[in-house]
Amino acid sequence: MLTSRRSFIRKSLASATGLSALSVFPPEIFSRNLYNTSSPEEVILKPERRPAPSNSIRFSVIGLNHSHINGMTDALIGGGGLLVSVFAIEPDLLKGFTKRYPNVKVAGSEKEILEDSSVQLVASASIPVDRAPLGVRVMKAGKDFMADKPGIVTLSQYKEVKKIQKQTNRIYSIMYSERLGNPASVKAGELIREGAIGKVVQTIGLGPHRMNPSTRPDWFFVPGKAGGILCDIGSHQCDQFLFYTGSTKAEVALSQIGNFNTTKYPDYQDFGDMIVRSPNASGYIRIDWFTPDGLATWGDGRTFILGTDGYIEMRKYIDIAGRKGGNHLFLVNHKETLYFDCSQVYMPYGEQLVDDVVNRTETAMTQDHCFLATWLALTAQKKAVKIAPFDS
Repeated sequence: MLTSRRSFIRKSLASATGLSALSVFPPEIFSRNLYNTSSPEEVILKPERRPAPSNSIRFSVIGLNHSHINGMTDALIGGGGLLVSVFAIEPDLLKGFTKRYPNVKVAGSEKEILEDSSVQLVASASIPVDRAPLGVRVMKAGKDFMADKPGIVTLSQYKEVKKIQKQTNRIYSIMYSERLGNPASVKAGELIREGAIGKVVQTIGLGPHRMNPSTRPDWFFVPGKAGGILCDIGSHQCDQFLFYTGSTKAEVALSQIGNFNTTKYPDYQDFGDMIVRSPNASGYIRIDWFTPDGLATWGDGRTFILGTDGYIEMRKYIDIAGRKGGNHLFLVNHKETLYFDCSQVYMPYGEQLVDDVVNRTETAMTQDHCFLATWLALTAQKKAVKIAPFDS
């Protein structure tokens, strides 16, 4: 699976301070040979040959209000799922979905799908506030549920979903796509399990986004419908904190929200951050809508994972002024600095979820993990201190 272009061991100051240390030294130092360094060793990941999924399910889609539904549907199909039907009340969204998946049947109502005994799972990217109530109806109908994030937007919804999930023993899965749908994130998990950086003690998750108000529906700017910035985007980072640190218990130590620049929507939040902690690790999370137009993609999403024997940095969507494309991972340990192009890494979430539906297992994500990540995000949102109301 792994081949190396060249052997490489860092023996200079950069080994101790990391790649970013180069920027603090004046250029003339290099010409005097007082500081010697080299590019990271590049690890080439070849495409993995995998057998066809061993299990299959029939699934349907209800709610198309976020384009994440395409990635969710693709993950299920790639994992062995057969798309049966779709229901949405918006004709334009339905038109786009059926163009992408021309063989799907358009259902006449939500009830038609819920009463179809052949359908085993329902996936949804409806308006966030509607996802949990739909999930409750799906579980009561004897089916498993896959929601886009945020899968739950209030603590009262959270309590109801947990209660019904326990009563029905159905799967309530939230696709935290920044980890489950990102090759670099998958590779980071593999490296951590192999002990590549020792024991993980902290994560830093940065989730910047570009603000394009004209492309967003009205509900997007209403926290009561969209959940708020920490509940929505922050749920990605809470999921990653728990996963990479191996934490099964956690709490929110501090959280803040602000509206610095979106003056047209006074209740909206364009900035948020939080500190989370578990008995064995700490995490810092920052979310914002200030990605400048000069960046070649929608946001420079970055994750830093600190271990006792090294650290990992993921540049998931762009390596600014560096390598083209996304899915970049850098690893530094006591011996070397490595670069991984993760674009060929297989993402197992869809296949694992299909297997879980068939076998009643928890390989894609434990139910406890799914709920704890959401609880952290909901709690951070509720207790957040407002640091910059737009009219301050």
